Amino acid sequence: MAPPTRIGLAGLAVMGQNLALNIAEKGFPISVYNRTTSKVDETVERAKQEGDLPLFGFHDPESFVQSIQKPRVIIMLVKAGAPVDQTIKTLSAYMEKGDCIIDGGNEWYENTERREKEMSGLGLLYLGMGVSGGEEGARNGPSLMPGGSFEAYKYIEDILLKVAAQVSDSGPCVTYIGKGGSGNFVKMVHNGIEYGDMQLIAEAYDVLKSVGKLSNEELRSVFSEWNRGELLSFLIEITADIFGIKDDKGEGYLVDKVLDKTGMKGTGKWTVQQAADLSIAAPTIAASLDSRFLSGLKEERVEAAKVFKSGGFGDVLTDQTVDKAKLIDDVRQALYASKICSYAQGMNLIRAKSIEKGWDLKLGELARIWKGGCIIRAIFLDRIKKAYDRNPDLANLLVDPEFAKEIIDRQSAWRRVVCLAINSGISTPGMSSSLAYFDTYRRERVPANLVQAQRDYFGAHTYERVDMEGSFHTEWFKIAKQLKN
Repeated sequence: MAPPTRIGLAGLAVMGQNLALNIAEKGFPISVYNRTTSKVDETVERAKQEGDLPLFGFHDPESFVQSIQKPRVIIMLVKAGAPVDQTIKTLSAYMEKGDCIIDGGNEWYENTERREKEMSGLGLLYLGMGVSGGEEGARNGPSLMPGGSFEAYKYIEDILLKVAAQVSDSGPCVTYIGKGGSGNFVKMVHNGIEYGDMQLIAEAYDVLKSVGKLSNEELRSVFSEWNRGELLSFLIEITADIFGIKDDKGEGYLVDKVLDKTGMKGTGKWTVQQAADLSIAAPTIAASLDSRFLSGLKEERVEAAKVFKSGGFGDVLTDQTVDKAKLIDDVRQALYASKICSYAQGMNLIRAKSIEKGWDLKLGELARIWKGGCIIRAIFLDRIKKAYDRNPDLANLLVDPEFAKEIIDRQSAWRRVVCLAINSGISTPGMSSSLAYFDTYRRERVPANLVQAQRDYFGAHTYERVDMEGSFHTEWFKIAKQLKN
């Protein structure tokens, strides 16, 4: 009989396998289980090959659970929804009071809160933990966002601190997020911000390629250059890589052969729905979601292109000669300024939810754990952390003195890029909606007075005044009628 292991992991798709191997490599003996047993054997084999790691495979749930030291901690990495409930049912049958289950999938936060309640009825502890970094991150150091039972977090804090990505100036990319489903919620918004980032990068690519006529080689060198400055980030780095990869099944570059249709799993949609529920403007994230929907209409777009071509609309409307170096610099600035707006929206959404639920989330700490391991990791997150360190009650990232200055310095370039794109017929919904967000937020007076007057006219919804207290209603219809006579 082998001595009990420190922790268990159930669900051995690639993410599960990689996280298990990461835990074992950090010196924590781990038991693994999967319903399809071939995955168990595959993981055990990898553990041997990757350095005789202390990983033990089990083909049945009972012996798997029994092999773990008490109080037992089991991480699940299975598909969100019903499979999670099924796995909990299977494992909890053999677990005892004080044991703990951790869901490491992209789960809807309310499901986690429901399960935490159900588990506490059985005397079990529960955590919903966001895991970001993809397959690579899971194996070498992800960003981890655990929420739920603080007691359960304390059981495994020593493991998480070693397994998470390590950033030299700010430590391991993990922190106890907060109560309930807060870990899942924060991971969901992280993914929404990721949607925005990817969309903004795609728009920068479109403008440089379609208007600036840059080749893939030139794009690769531009993005590599950007990755040495303020835009230094995982997504910019992999974008540069993508432009350098030749097609292995034909001529030219692979990126040009990839169908322009973006898939999605749902976290971006959830983010936009939550923003609407909480009355938080998140136009950049919403624009990225709409762009994915429109990308899915490939066949319709092919037909529409034919209809409008006959009316004189080419792919790019004006064939203007542009100063490449100037355009590249302008697009860099537009991308950075738009990115600030996207992160401002994500952070405001997290704060609004935190207030609604009483989670007391620390925005600066979230920026810190996103600095490494995760898909949106970027040097820029250090600036966000410092902004919240300076002022934890900051109303919006846009008004932090440093970010405000950065936007002011870049706004001319930002406007030039959006105007150029509009005049060329290239859609930049992410950059345009970020700019509209900034321009609305920075204006003391917006035309909402007219909309409120219309509401009062047709629906007697009342209005407030700028010059006196109280709420007012005017018989607009009667007055207008008299004026017409």
